[in-house]
Amino acid sequence: MIFDVVTIFPDMFEGPMSTSIIGLARERGLVEFRAHDLREHAHDRHRTTDDYPYGGGPGLVMKPEPIFEALDAVQELEDEPGFVVFLTPSGVPLTQSLVYSLAEKERLVLVCGRYEGIDERALSSADLELSIGDYVLTGGELPAMVVIDAVSRHVPGVLGDEESAADESFSAGLLEYPQYTRPASYRDMEVPEVLRSGDHGAIARWRREMSVRKTARVRPDLLARTSLSASERDITSDEVRSAQSDEEA
Repeated sequence: MIFDVVTIFPDMFEGPMSTSIIGLARERGLVEFRAHDLREHAHDRHRTTDDYPYGGGPGLVMKPEPIFEALDAVQELEDEPGFVVFLTPSGVPLTQSLVYSLAEKERLVLVCGRYEGIDERALSSADLELSIGDYVLTGGELPAMVVIDAVSRHVPGVLGDEESAADESFSAGLLEYPQYTRPASYRDMEVPEVLRSGDHGAIARWRREMSVRKTARVRPDLLARTSLSASERDITSDEVRSAQSDEEA
């Protein structure tokens, strides 16, 4: 998997892309990362990448010429064109299913938005406009890191345990079940007996139920997209009613 990032702050990526799982994946040749300075494609002496918006209004808008030229240069680095993603507050929300889809691409070209927005003509070159949430950041660099981290986990060989990514929150439409490790007892808090029983069937059933309960309490909006049994539907109804009672109290 190749990640090409177009940004006016390429230095922001040096630390995050060189440490932890992504750093190891790069060392092993599983992931390739390249940051491209957008200012190298601005041709005035101040290397300007923004200007005032037509029609007036506050803030500045990213100019189209540097973005188009940067994308032309980046696309020429490989025989096959990359999938172009613009990180903007108005993009579609990043979800786990979208992460799976992006992980199937051979190369992602991530363009980091800045200022008040991006010239609409530049946005016409996007295969996808993407947002990591309903809030506004100072730029698209942090969202680009989030995308790289989320997608890299699904590149074969990146995670030591390939089942880890398949068993995480959102992978089955539910939040992940509670996790415990040693010691079995700490400050009068006990690890559930079922997890110490060695009964893998019982453990699997317990984990599923806990995932359903947690999702119903914390993210009930996810349940509409999740296949549940009749008994699990009863569990979610109980949890939702309990959460509503807590809020009223």
